[in-house]
Amino acid sequence: MIRTFDLALPHGITLACRAAGQGPVKALLLHGFPEAAFVWDGVLQRLAPDLAAVAPNLRGYTGSSAPSAPEAYRAKHLVADLEATIQALGAPLPLLVAHDWGGAVAWNLAAQRPELIRRLLIINSPHPATFLRELKTNPAQQAASAYMNFLCRPDAEALLAEDDHRRLWPFLEPAAWLTPALRERYREAWANQGRGLTGPLNYYRASPLRAPAGADDPLHRLELPEAITRVRVPTTVLWGERDRALLPALLDGLQAWVPDLDVRPVPQASHWMVHEEPELVAETVRELALGA
Repeated sequence: MIRTFDLALPHGITLACRAAGQGPVKALLLHGFPEAAFVWDGVLQRLAPDLAAVAPNLRGYTGSSAPSAPEAYRAKHLVADLEATIQALGAPLPLLVAHDWGGAVAWNLAAQRPELIRRLLIINSPHPATFLRELKTNPAQQAASAYMNFLCRPDAEALLAEDDHRRLWPFLEPAAWLTPALRERYREAWANQGRGLTGPLNYYRASPLRAPAGADDPLHRLELPEAITRVRVPTTVLWGERDRALLPALLDGLQAWVPDLDVRPVPQASHWMVHEEPELVAETVRELALGA
């Protein structure tokens, strides 16, 4: 049984959360774009007999606080939300689990506040240092990430909402898992209680990491300090090898930034592994959270 609650954080942000299981929270599950916390329901239900887990809607997403300014979605604010959430649920948290944009926030927290978590599980979310490297040097990753520039356009919300989100559905391909019921859940998330996609798109607008527009793009001058890239907590990466947006080269050399690293490729999975392989994800969460 999935239950819902609102978590009011000390700095004025409220996150709408989904949860299952009884007892102390063992795992916190972070979603990405263009998703919401409901994507974890299958995993939460599989975990419930053994451990309690919580999946919040991140700031900007349905039911949660949604500041209007893109600047409110800079990394420092997202990390502050995650910090406060973990402290409210009980730190140190045995396991932080994160996919896509949730992973971007989780990588930052693991580097800056390692004492808050015992283990990190990343699902198809690039480490910022390898992502920056590939965006600078790899034409294939540049092409695969070109969509990010579209999402930063001021008219992106309106364009994505047209004709029942016809430009947005292809983001979820391949999508054999996308049942009519799940389509309705996505439509509800994208409507965002009448607020639309501005909050989710502001993650892209606030980030310096996107495909460069040319040789003089500011990305080529960007350097990331070790304080936000070195991850000292034990980290497991589940990586769907059929991901069309995040290419395998993003894993190359990752151990230079994440010394305690266990990479587990999943050949049959795409970017949407949480939907495609909920049993595998749940088993991995159980293994890591109960062993932490």
